[in-house]
Amino acid sequence: MDDMGKWPEIEKAATEKRRELVLQGAAVDKRISSDGGLTSSIYSLTLLNYLEVSQCPSLTEIHEDIQRLTNLQSLILCRNKLSTFPKVIGILKSLKVLDLSVNNLTSLPVGITQLKELNTLNVSCNSLEVLPDGLSQCSKLSVLNVSKNRLTSFPPDLYTERLDLLNTLVASDNLIENLSGEIHKLSALKVLDVSNNKLTEIPPHLSDCPKLKEINFKGNKLSDKRLEKMVNGCQTKSILEYLRGKGRGRQGDDGGDADGGRSTDKKKKQQQRKKKGKEVEEQDEVEELNKMVVRVLHVSDAPTALTVKVSADVKEVRPYLVCCIVTGMNLKAGNALKRFLMAQTKLHDDLCGKRTIATIATHDAQLLKAPLVYGVKPPTQLKIVPLGRRQTTAVELIRNLHLEAEELRKQKKRQNVTGLHKYLQLLEGKSFYPCLVDAEGDVISFPPITNSEKTKKMSELNKFTAEHREEVGSDGEDNSAPEPAASSETCGQLIVQQVRTIDQDGNLKVVYPSKTDLSKDTSTLTVIW
Repeated sequence: MDDMGKWPEIEKAATEKRRELVLQGAAVDKRISSDGGLTSSIYSLTLLNYLEVSQCPSLTEIHEDIQRLTNLQSLILCRNKLSTFPKVIGILKSLKVLDLSVNNLTSLPVGITQLKELNTLNVSCNSLEVLPDGLSQCSKLSVLNVSKNRLTSFPPDLYTERLDLLNTLVASDNLIENLSGEIHKLSALKVLDVSNNKLTEIPPHLSDCPKLKEINFKGNKLSDKRLEKMVNGCQTKSILEYLRGKGRGRQGDDGGDADGGRSTDKKKKQQQRKKKGKEVEEQDEVEELNKMVVRVLHVSDAPTALTVKVSADVKEVRPYLVCCIVTGMNLKAGNALKRFLMAQTKLHDDLCGKRTIATIATHDAQLLKAPLVYGVKPPTQLKIVPLGRRQTTAVELIRNLHLEAEELRKQKKRQNVTGLHKYLQLLEGKSFYPCLVDAEGDVISFPPITNSEKTKKMSELNKFTAEHREEVGSDGEDNSAPEPAASSETCGQLIVQQVRTIDQDGNLKVVYPSKTDLSKDTSTLTVIW
C-alpha cells in the first residue's frame, strides 16, 4: 500500500471509516502526476459509497482494483483525461450514479450493462462512437446523458419497455442520423434532447410518448422544412401535435383510420378546419418567437455604466468575474420566477460543472451600491448577511452549513455527500475567500456559496404578490433576480447593458457581453448592437 502521508484525505477517510471521499483540483492532480497515477491506497476504502475524483488532467486510467469498492453507490470521475475504463465495473452491483463526463473515452466497457441499480449515467463530452449493447438490462436507468460525443445511432435495445423509468435522454452534439419510431416504448420519457445531430426525420410515433414535456431537435437539417422551422421556435406541445397529425395521415395512407374508413364527410371537414386552425396557431407562435430581440447597450452609450474593480489577490482563489445588467425581464407574472430559477439551477449543474467552473449570481440592480470591488477576505473577517439568515462570518456560515448538511444526511439515512457538501469543499484549504463588495463595504456575494439579503429581489416580488393575489409570486427559494421589468416602451425587448471589469490600476480586463459571447446562431433571436 502506498504511503498515505501524501494523501491525508485518504488517511482521514480510513481512520474515521468515512463513507464518502472527494478529491479534485490542481493540488490533487499534482500528486497524481508525481505518483504516476491514482494512489492504490484509495482502493482499500471498502466502506465508501461515494467517491469523486475530478478535474485532474493527469488521471488517464483507473486501476481494476476499483472492483474492491463494492459498496459504491456514486462514482464521479468527471473532467479528467481518462482514455479507458476497467471492464470490472460490472462488479459494483450497488452503483446508482456513474459520471464519466469530460474525459477522453472512445468506448465504454460492456460491464456497465450489468449495473442493475444504475439510475444515472453521464458519459457526455467524450469521443464515443457507439454505446454498448445491453443497456436495457439497466432497468432502473432514469437519466442518460451522452451529449458531445461521436455517436451515429442508439443501440437497438435502448428502445424498449424494459427502460420504463428512463425520463431524461440527452444526446445533443453527436452525429446521430436516425431516431427509431420505437422510441414511443420509453413510456416515462419526459426530456429528449437530440439537438445538433444529423437527423433528417422525426418519427411521428414520438408523439405517443405519454409523459414527454420537453424536446429539442434544433440544429438538425430536417427534410420537412415546416417541421424544421417549428423545432427552432415552437413549444413541445405544438410540435407533438404536428407529429401526431402526420402519424394519422400516414395511417390513412396505409389503409384507413381507426374507424375503418367509415368517417363521414362532415367529420373530415371538421378535422380539416381543426388542422388549419392549429397550423395558423403554430405559425403565429413561430412568428412571435422570431420577434424576440436582445439589444446590447454598449458601455460608451451609458455614462453611468457600472464598473467592477478586481483585486489581484483573487488570482489564487477564484480569478474570473464577468457582469452585465439586464432589463426587460418580467419575473412577476405567473411562474416566471420559478422558471428563471430552474434555468439557473440547470446551468449550475451542467454548464457550470456543479459550480466548480463558475457560479451565477443574480442581484437586484436597483439595490446595488456602486462601485463594486471583487476581492478576497480572510474567513474570519468576511461578514455577510446570507440569504434567509442573520449576519455572520464566513467561518461561522461554513461551519453551520456543514452541521446542517450532516444533520440532513442523518435524517435521510444516507452516507453519501450532499450537493451542499460538494459546494462547501470547493473552499477547503483556502486562506482567503472570494467576495464581491459594494461601495458601503458590504459583501453582496460570497461565491460559490451564497448571495446577500441586501441585493435580493424577493422583497419586491412578495410586495407584488400581496397586491396581485391572483398571480403567483415568489416560490421562496434563496435566489436573487434581475432588475424589474421594463416599461411598456421596451416590452418584448431584452436590454443587456455591458459592464466593464478593470484591475486595481484601472486597466481594462474585460467588457461583457462581447459580440463573441452572443455570436451563436439562432433563428428565434435577434441581437442588436
